[in-house]
Amino acid sequence: MEPNNKLNNESGKLFSNPTQYRSLIGKLIYLTITRPDISFSVNKLSQYLQAPREPHLHAAHRILQYLKGTPGQGLFFHASAAEPTHLQAFADADWGACLDTRRSISGYCVFLGKSLISWKSKKQHTVSRSSAEAEYRAMAHAACELTWLHSILREFGIQNRLPSTLFCDNNATIYISENLVYHERTKHVEIDCHLIHEKINNGTIKMNHIASKSNLADILTKPLFPNHFYDIVCKMNLKNLYSPS
Repeated sequence: MEPNNKLNNESGKLFSNPTQYRSLIGKLIYLTITRPDISFSVNKLSQYLQAPREPHLHAAHRILQYLKGTPGQGLFFHASAAEPTHLQAFADADWGACLDTRRSISGYCVFLGKSLISWKSKKQHTVSRSSAEAEYRAMAHAACELTWLHSILREFGIQNRLPSTLFCDNNATIYISENLVYHERTKHVEIDCHLIHEKINNGTIKMNHIASKSNLADILTKPLFPNHFYDIVCKMNLKNLYSPS
């Protein structure tokens, strides 16, 4: 998606054939099962199914153009027996990103070794009163996903090395999650803070800071410029079968 194109419910002319738009977005939603690189864009456009406008259709056509240029792109899973089974996750949030509701966008992605196995881009259910609250909600979602994946791996008889690593680009939220120092600005995120702190104390998760430009969950929370977008796609282990080796 174009980084400077701010989509909303009011701008642009209503699309004359909303059924066509809904059908297209429905097909793209299924494609996000194997294409995390379009998850944010499809999630964003699916919010306008009730009354799609022409700018929304143009954005959907842009996704189709991207897909046409990368027909062989998909997730690459390493088959090496020596591949480590350590889980690591990246969490991020774009505070107040929705122009219609001012809700934030959460995103996380989880790797097993070098292989991407889980990801999500979703608008938060309520309005966050601060960027810290938006970040904590994203971190809490990622922590719950890590906990679920731990139990799945145990059922498969796979020994997972603990603690799993959760990367975040906000130093303040990491400090509060590790120390549980509350004040007036953080009382409204107390439940999410306790959830993260509990996982840290029982050795399930270890928090690490990462630079914003290196946070892979960035691609799941906002439109990016091409260089940054393709850099993250490469780091997420998305390979194109038809690209020259």
